[in-house]
Amino acid sequence: MAACFTALAALLLPAPAQADALIDNANGYTLNEDGNLVRFTGLLFDVETGRVTQLLRRNDDRPREVDFRHDARGQTVIPGLIDAHGHLMGLGFSAIQLDLSDTTSLEDAMARLAQYSAENPTLRWVVGRGWNEERWGLGRFPTAADLDAAVADRPVWLVRVDGHAGVANSMAMAQAGVGASSQSPAGGRIERDGRQPNGVFIDAAMALVEDAIPTPEPPVRDMALREAQDLLLSYGITTMHDMGTSADDWDVLRRAGDRDRLQIRVISYANALETLLDIAGDAKTPWLYDGRLRMVGLKIFADGALGSRGALLNAPYADAPGETGLALIDGIALRNRLSRLSLDRFQAAIHAIGDGANREALGAIEELATRYTDDRRWRIEHAQVVDPADLPRFGRHGIIASMQPVHQTSDRLMAEARLGPNRLAGAYAWNSMLRVGSRLAFGSDFPVESPNPFPGLAVAISREDASGQPPGGWQAHERVSLQQAFAAFTTDAAFAGFAEDQIGRLGEGLYADFLILDRDIFDATPAEIRATQVAETWIGGERTWVRGAADAPPMDAPVGPMISADEDIGR
Repeated sequence: MAACFTALAALLLPAPAQADALIDNANGYTLNEDGNLVRFTGLLFDVETGRVTQLLRRNDDRPREVDFRHDARGQTVIPGLIDAHGHLMGLGFSAIQLDLSDTTSLEDAMARLAQYSAENPTLRWVVGRGWNEERWGLGRFPTAADLDAAVADRPVWLVRVDGHAGVANSMAMAQAGVGASSQSPAGGRIERDGRQPNGVFIDAAMALVEDAIPTPEPPVRDMALREAQDLLLSYGITTMHDMGTSADDWDVLRRAGDRDRLQIRVISYANALETLLDIAGDAKTPWLYDGRLRMVGLKIFADGALGSRGALLNAPYADAPGETGLALIDGIALRNRLSRLSLDRFQAAIHAIGDGANREALGAIEELATRYTDDRRWRIEHAQVVDPADLPRFGRHGIIASMQPVHQTSDRLMAEARLGPNRLAGAYAWNSMLRVGSRLAFGSDFPVESPNPFPGLAVAISREDASGQPPGGWQAHERVSLQQAFAAFTTDAAFAGFAEDQIGRLGEGLYADFLILDRDIFDATPAEIRATQVAETWIGGERTWVRGAADAPPMDAPVGPMISADEDIGR
């Protein structure tokens, strides 16, 4: 009887008050469940769960009994942006290693290498990334002889901007045991001068040198993650799809999560089947750390990159008639891999850049899709060069074209040289993908490109680079609307990672991941969108990053400047 009275008393007790926070006086934009753009001026969320409880319009009554109010001061508020294809630890290591991405010539790069080596005398190896011989106007790859002239007393390994080629100095090749008798592995190529390797290694051959580089210690990896997170938050990236997560990478993410230091959300695609099975077992992992981390599938390489002539083409390169690129997996192995993933409902993300690789990936998906007819969300990463005859195939079986707008402006001149003028009709074909019924998920492929998503939005709607070239846009018919580009960085990028029930838009029950911007991107030119800066980044209802300013709120404030209950709240 006492138990009955206790239960009855519990039912009569008032429910605990919900800990609400209000972001008010906002110029808010989000997409709804139907993909339509909606406006709001207030955002209400539960502080305890970090999830949105209500969007408020201009004339809606504001709740007075909230824990916190934050005045957005009329600034633009949008959902946190999602990068659908990046390399988290690659970005972090780029921030703490030699960065050659802004060098303008071989001489500039070698001077930077010599300076970095002199300033870091305790490094056992000098490792860097970002060189681009196309930007230098060099007409060839750098070689070991070039590196030796700058640094000869320590091993040096420098990775090309696309991550699909690297150059080693003579000491690095010696320590790696690479010489005249070394053979190019399947899916890779050792460049040579006569019989001797000249220091350049393409795709799978890169491992011949990289396997000799000392493994970074855990504290160095943790530092790299911190650097990557800070950079992503400053650009308004609240979620990223990590393409090629290694077991060591996963350990870094778990350490950060265990210590409550994992701020961004990471949707992970393993670098190898063994990694995926060791970590996830027989199903996608659950969301960990309040929706911060989940492994959902596997990154599969079908070919290399266009810049290093590793992209697999249906016909020879226009500027290298004897080469058609590299197949990094054969058709049978690809189908077997997709079948193995499908058994446990893991997602496949197939890297395919050349028209030959895209055709092979499409064929494999079409075969598997006849057996697995439910919602598999097959992904093709990059899809940069597609035979126009194959474009309609992207509209079948729910294929997601995971593409990076900034690649188009970075690659334009190089793509013209590699392919010639008659093979560009299906290159970087975003609008064509939408027209045939595919779904776009946009990203940057950082650290190949900057993770800043606003240049990506600007390129998507203009097909022009930062200098406005070419005027009117390169193959302007492939432009998309701003709303379509916005969806590709938000709702569709969330969908691409099976996360649309958690993130991607601002709506009831979804995480309160949002940005406060310095301008209204929906009332701006492409140049103005490109220049957009993030004022504040919020994830799960917590402000995780604030741009330094005299009037910026302190980072340890719960939700920003308070508005007292008697103040006139903006509508």
